[in-house]
Amino acid sequence: MPLDTLTPFTPYASTIGGVLIGLSAVLVMALFGRIAGISGITTGAVPMRRDDWDWRIAFVLGLVAAPFLIAAVTGAPVHQTVSGNLPAMAVAGLLVGFGTVMGSGCTSGHGVCGLARLSPRSLVAVLTFMASAFVTVLVLRHLV
Repeated sequence: MPLDTLTPFTPYASTIGGVLIGLSAVLVMALFGRIAGISGITTGAVPMRRDDWDWRIAFVLGLVAAPFLIAAVTGAPVHQTVSGNLPAMAVAGLLVGFGTVMGSGCTSGHGVCGLARLSPRSLVAVLTFMASAFVTVLVLRHLV
């Protein structure tokens, strides 16, 4: 199966998305003095006893609302390529959650913010999860 049917080339949307991710990371650091790591933001939003849960909830709601906003503005549905295999998705979610706890952060925290701060720990984390992603794609797309 040709790769272009699996992963379409979207340079404009990808560039805009990357700029928005970078902008949000800068704004979270500038406004709240915090790293814009999704796992840290969501785990900090759950116990509403914290004094900073309001911006965390707004950030998470923005993540959820963004596809609906894009669809409303453009009139086109947002296509998400997520497996319909719920047991596999549950296992994947648990593995990602376990990985973020073990790695003290996620792709946004380490990959976007940590690398920008030249953090050696983030570099090791990014190399580790990228290697895992490469192996996963190899196995699932080419060996199974």
